[in-house]
Amino acid sequence: MAMAMSDSGASRLRRQLESGGFEARLYVKQLSQQSDGDRDLQEHRQRIQALAEETAQNLKRNVYQNYRQFIETAREISYLESEMYQLSHLLTEQKSSLESIPLTLLPAAAAAGAAATSGGEEGGGGAGGRDHLRGQTGFFPSPGGVSRDGSGPGEEGKQRTLTTLLEKVEGCRHLLETPGQYLVYNGDLVEYEADHMAQLQRVHGFLMNDCLLVATWLPQRRGMYRYNALYALDGLAVVNVKDNPPMKDMFKLLMFPESRIFQAENAKIKREWLEVLEETKRALSEKRRREQEEAAAPRGPPQVTPKASNPFEDEDDDAPTVPEIEEEKVDLSMEWIQELPEDLDVCIAQRDFEGAVDLLDKLNHYLEDKPSPPPVKELRARVDERVRQLTEVLVFELSPDRSLRGGPKATRRAVSQLIRLGQCTKACELFLRNRAAAVHTAIRQLRIEGATLLYIHKLCHVFFTSLLETAREFETDFAGTDSGCYSAFVVWARSAMGMFVDAFSKQVFDSKESLSTAAECVKVAKEHCQQLGDIGLDLTFIIHALLVKDIQGALHSYKEIIIEATKHRNSEEMWRRMNLMTPEALGKLKEEMKSCGVSNFEQYTGDDCWVNLSYTVVAFTKQTMGFLEEALKLYFPELHMVLLESLVEIILVAVQHVDYSLRCEQDPEKKAFIRQNASFLYETVLPVVEKRFEEGVGKPAKQLQDLRNASRLIRVNPESTTSVV
Repeated sequence: MAMAMSDSGASRLRRQLESGGFEARLYVKQLSQQSDGDRDLQEHRQRIQALAEETAQNLKRNVYQNYRQFIETAREISYLESEMYQLSHLLTEQKSSLESIPLTLLPAAAAAGAAATSGGEEGGGGAGGRDHLRGQTGFFPSPGGVSRDGSGPGEEGKQRTLTTLLEKVEGCRHLLETPGQYLVYNGDLVEYEADHMAQLQRVHGFLMNDCLLVATWLPQRRGMYRYNALYALDGLAVVNVKDNPPMKDMFKLLMFPESRIFQAENAKIKREWLEVLEETKRALSEKRRREQEEAAAPRGPPQVTPKASNPFEDEDDDAPTVPEIEEEKVDLSMEWIQELPEDLDVCIAQRDFEGAVDLLDKLNHYLEDKPSPPPVKELRARVDERVRQLTEVLVFELSPDRSLRGGPKATRRAVSQLIRLGQCTKACELFLRNRAAAVHTAIRQLRIEGATLLYIHKLCHVFFTSLLETAREFETDFAGTDSGCYSAFVVWARSAMGMFVDAFSKQVFDSKESLSTAAECVKVAKEHCQQLGDIGLDLTFIIHALLVKDIQGALHSYKEIIIEATKHRNSEEMWRRMNLMTPEALGKLKEEMKSCGVSNFEQYTGDDCWVNLSYTVVAFTKQTMGFLEEALKLYFPELHMVLLESLVEIILVAVQHVDYSLRCEQDPEKKAFIRQNASFLYETVLPVVEKRFEEGVGKPAKQLQDLRNASRLIRVNPESTTSVV
């Protein structure tokens, strides 16, 4: 009931806001007068905000639908433009044919009349008229140095014309040895640069019945050309370029993945180039279609030729003849198969990768259980060329040179189509290479802030978020594929982790940060790394292996600092009690010692602000416990012995100094005070260190136990100034 009331209220509010006479000021004034308080206004504000969000969603949905309709309309317009161009071409051709009829009928009629008068060879005169008519419609004039050679005097004449013209082109004779090839059209053109429309060079085009040859001028040799390029008409698309003065009389040739723009001498020659190219392509397609139909058509029963009788051959020696097995035919005459190569070209040009792969799947499904006669092999060869082109486009889509924005999902389209094409390994390699470039770019674009910890937080967030998104997208794209791809991903993740550790170490360890800062940074990196466990990816051991050398160096460096500081304080030791002067300072020291784990520090405090310990021993205790706490943040099993040996070295410096002072001191009072400090070290500090180490590591340390058990000083030669613990 409440839901129905809220819906009716929202509808009433929408109608009120959409009314033509709506005034916002008056509406707010009435609403303020009618509301009971702030709560009513807040609820009404929420309803208006929800209505605004709903309206925004509807607008987005409508814009998307209109955009899709716009794309479909543009595609239909493109198809319609192509059909209108073909219709215009057909009308022009019919017009030229009709104009040539009166000129051709007069000679034919005269020849027929002469034959009738002489009373002989009626059929020969008719044939001659038909040949003359066919010769007139097959030739085009040669305006402005452009010639069009159609059905000339015969195949030998066509071949002779082609040979004569191509003798002027250097470096192309070995490319034009196809039987039945002849010249259809040729002429001078000017090539322009596709992006900036700058003039490049003068060229000469030779259009054969199955290909187009482009040759460049040789300025120093008049009338001679040098071979530039040869394009098969199957993979060639012709596009009319609209005139945009001063750029006019141009047309574009599309040969995936490149395109070239040429300018004709005038509009008439441009029109002839467009018409002849379309005619020749259509004739070539029709010729190949007929060849495929003839090859696919069932043959009649084989003609049995009577065997010639041989009087010298014994009848008993006649061997049984093995009947010839007729090869099964494949029907390739269907319209979608005939248009498949051209449809693939269109899909690739329009970046409709899914449509192209769908067409390939349809063809493979159709030819799955069928034999492979020559027509099928020829079709597959033409399709394989398109597959190669499609693969090159998809590879370029995944190349790091492309924009890396959009995250891993931006690569899903190209990756999925490569997998459908059977290129799973290549898709995996390109996807991981693309993501490696994206991660590297993201790390490089991070600004190095003044505070190291702040930069490490940003670095970990960027890297591990990218790694997590890549892992999820990889699992989505390559689910159900070869398990080898997952091994490749683990190798890639290790490489990416190396990239991260390089940036991490450069900022944390190379800059000689304090051990506490380094410990906090490593702790942040470990926490982010453990989040990858949500998707079943554990890289903790990798980050440990990559950081162990830097952490060892940091522990060693900080250990040396503590040892040097301790030795410096030992050299100035006077063995006097500490006087902290104020109760506040004493209270602060008690808190510090309590945080270090020394809970019985009260028994070492005296009257007023005195402490019955040496300043050297107290400073050593605080510094050692601080080192232990920070080192435990950096701890992992590979660092166990390094940390333990560092602790033993630090403790030995203090213990040996106390032992040495005790043996050298002659004053009974100072000697008693030194014994009190030694007791504090052995009975309080060492057990606390041992206990904290065991808590942080999870197992006791025998070396620390042995050091604590040696609580009594070993007697040595009294005259010696050295001591052994």
